Amino acid sequence: MQYLQWIIKGMAMGAADVVPGVSGGTLAFILGIYERLLGAISSVNLTALQLLLRGQWRACWRHIDGTFLLCLFGGVLVSIFSLATVISWLLEHRPVPLWAFFNGLILAALPLLLRAVRWSALRALLFGVGIVLALLVGMLAPVSFTPATWMFFVAGAVAICAMILPGISGSFILLISGMYAPVLLAVRELQLAILLLFLLGCISGLLGFSRFLNWLLKHYHDATLALLTGVVVGAMYRLWPWQSATSMYTPGGYAATFGQHDLLLATACFLVAILVMLLLLNLEKLLTGAKTVSTGNAVERSKE
Repeated sequence: MQYLQWIIKGMAMGAADVVPGVSGGTLAFILGIYERLLGAISSVNLTALQLLLRGQWRACWRHIDGTFLLCLFGGVLVSIFSLATVISWLLEHRPVPLWAFFNGLILAALPLLLRAVRWSALRALLFGVGIVLALLVGMLAPVSFTPATWMFFVAGAVAICAMILPGISGSFILLISGMYAPVLLAVRELQLAILLLFLLGCISGLLGFSRFLNWLLKHYHDATLALLTGVVVGAMYRLWPWQSATSMYTPGGYAATFGQHDLLLATACFLVAILVMLLLLNLEKLLTGAKTVSTGNAVERSKE
């Protein structure tokens, strides 16, 4: 059941990573696997390589928390490749309900994030810094150009650093740098050479940046949590459903500009998202409960 939890949480992260403005790191942070994820990624180091070269496969696998990473990133990849087309269509044709859904996901978990920090004046200041940082990133305007091949490596390295930061979306960084459409096209058309180059960039950025974040959490745990929580709150600016490029609208103003506001559908998606987040946050209890019920039924049948 633990493996299933990791896969489901990975799928939630993957779905978030496809949408510009939403971070898979935010979902990892909210779902309580963020610190373990950073620790596991950071353990892919010289020690792991030495264990591998000595043929100590199991020790190496345990050292890097391999089962956790395999389940989590397996879920991420399944979600990205299965949802990329659907989410791309929604972003183009029905963006308001999609943004409302992710808005609901983050807001439902926000009280939990705030309670997780032991607050002080300094941590409150860092919380404010995080909000300002996310707002400044969110206000950047997207650009568009035809990238050179080598730029996919750089894009992967930069995007993955943002992707593992709660509140700052790797997809949004790709969007404002003009690399989002080319990368998504490579995913759709399975351009393997481009995807491999992008993946190598992701691996390079991930191994370097995760170590820095892991160090911060080990030495300045609550201060780092306060900063990251502020980034999540500030990133809510990019999740307002009625927006276009860098412009924000009221539902009525959006309808006057684009023809419809999808208010009822957006409200429904917002409420569904709250339910989904509550289910994700209580996933362990639900799966453990299901296992208990299943075991109980089996016992009852054996008695009969």
